[in-house]
Amino acid sequence: MCAKLYIVPTPVGNLEDITLRALRVLKEVDLVLAEDTRTSSVLMKKFGIGTRMESHHKFNEHRNVALVANRILGGLNVALISDAGTPGISDPGFMLIRCCLECGIEVETLPGATAFVPALINSGLPSDRFCFEGFLPAKKGRKTRLEILASETRTIIIYESPYRLVLTLEQLAGVMGPGRMACVSRELSKVHEENRRGTLSELHGWYSKNEPKGEIVIVVKGRGKDNEMEE
Repeated sequence: MCAKLYIVPTPVGNLEDITLRALRVLKEVDLVLAEDTRTSSVLMKKFGIGTRMESHHKFNEHRNVALVANRILGGLNVALISDAGTPGISDPGFMLIRCCLECGIEVETLPGATAFVPALINSGLPSDRFCFEGFLPAKKGRKTRLEILASETRTIIIYESPYRLVLTLEQLAGVMGPGRMACVSRELSKVHEENRRGTLSELHGWYSKNEPKGEIVIVVKGRGKDNEMEE
């Protein structure tokens, strides 16, 4: 293996979703950078991978990227993983990837698990054109972002915390209309996976009475001619 940076997706829930290629790379590299080594050790232990791990997360990413790039330039093969899904998709990774590319280091990204794809397909909403928003701003810029999304014609995908889900559904209904169709997916690929479909108003009502748990993906239908009754 030539010294390079490998971006390795990990399962969003069910550990059986890891690919054979991902397992091979994690075994062959010299170092695995993990968002949380305690979380990733469960995956590594299950598949008998003893590669050394170090932490690489949003709190140390700024100071780590140049050091990691120099280690790869020195001949070290490095794999980057996050707690779940694909690094760089609402997880640390972008800064390291950019730094490596600027240093002339080859970056090899493996295909694999990411939460928004099954959530989009399971929603039953149009999947030919969509926009991925990740996490909405928690405070500053949130209202402006929601107002922009209200006129988006593509299917909209949003990541959300279970603690903010009810508020977000209420705000989405406020700017898009209570009748806009949507789907809330949680615990994807796990035993208690749920994909609940309905209008924003119906979903807000349900989760106001039923406390949500687990990782959340909200998929909202884009604005179109058939949405005239939503306002």
